[in-house]
Amino acid sequence: MKSPLYDWHLANSAKLADFGGWDMPIEYPKGIGEFSGGTLAEHSAVRERVGIFDVSHLGKISVIGVGAKNYVNKMVTNDLNRIAPGSAQYNLFCNEAGGVIDDLIVYEFSPDDIFIIPNAANCATVAADLVANAPAGIEVKDIHQSYAVLAIQGPDSAKVLSNLGLQLQLDYMSFTKTLIPNYESLGEVIICRTGYSGEFGFELLPQWQSALAVWELLVDEIAKFDGRVCGLGARDTLRTEMGYPLHGHELSLEITPVQASANWAVVFSKTEFRGKAALEAEKSIGPKQILRAIKSNDRGIPRAEMSVLNKSGEKIGVLTSGTFSPTLKVGIGLALLSPQINIGDIVQVDIRGRFCEATVVKAPFVDSKVR
Repeated sequence: MKSPLYDWHLANSAKLADFGGWDMPIEYPKGIGEFSGGTLAEHSAVRERVGIFDVSHLGKISVIGVGAKNYVNKMVTNDLNRIAPGSAQYNLFCNEAGGVIDDLIVYEFSPDDIFIIPNAANCATVAADLVANAPAGIEVKDIHQSYAVLAIQGPDSAKVLSNLGLQLQLDYMSFTKTLIPNYESLGEVIICRTGYSGEFGFELLPQWQSALAVWELLVDEIAKFDGRVCGLGARDTLRTEMGYPLHGHELSLEITPVQASANWAVVFSKTEFRGKAALEAEKSIGPKQILRAIKSNDRGIPRAEMSVLNKSGEKIGVLTSGTFSPTLKVGIGLALLSPQINIGDIVQVDIRGRFCEATVVKAPFVDSKVR
């Protein structure tokens, strides 16, 4: 599958790779125009100034009909009754065993009009599941290629949009539909105060056919702030520094919210949601493994699937994600560890036969600035 910006990425020498079945940019090694590129430069731009990402591979699902909100609320772990029209909420979509089919964002246009953004690889699965369980009168549609998703992230992101005439006063996890002044022919754009970097930012959802024009407007504007066009490599280092989970790594059919330290997204007091009984039982007896953050004490860079050992050399877990932190200039990672391991404990990471010391720390690795 290809983003509506695929040809633009090719023309600008993006390094492309498969991501959830989509050919997406990982980085722009040569940079754009006069600006340097590469994952480190892209990452730093988001932390210090502004960067934009094409994340159009993310799924889009509409759930429409009387009672749509109540229906979706029974299928997700968080409580949609805590949000109102114009707001969004992070959610986990579990099976009856408590395994995570996907993590996603649910947007409420109205109680009868719900919009969902799942991960690229899981969109069709989530949509089919919602169709299969929908009561009469509820219409579920996979509208993956109706909208693009363009993320603008970083402390200067609001200034960039202001330069385009978009004076937005949006709280975190809220959204609006609007036209871009002087570019009304591009159609309405959904603009959300959301993102996956830990920085203040927005996600713009233009119509698929208008995505390239909106993207080029953003490219021109971020250049005025020494911004960068960013690939998914920087998106991954940014989210890892925040301790944000990635489905297939920190969450999966085998890794429950209880194990992933994601109970904050599970409202056990809700009357019902799929997987509730299994998750309540696991929470009661305690999980067999728990997600922790680790920070290297030497030059070792942890990577996914590497083993984690205690000081005695006994295996106590496995890394789910790992990278070099461009902000901290050390190796960092997320790992599923024995629940007996505590914050502050010293562990070892088996990096291709070399045992590197790390400390179990509390995530995030850097301060969140989303608000």
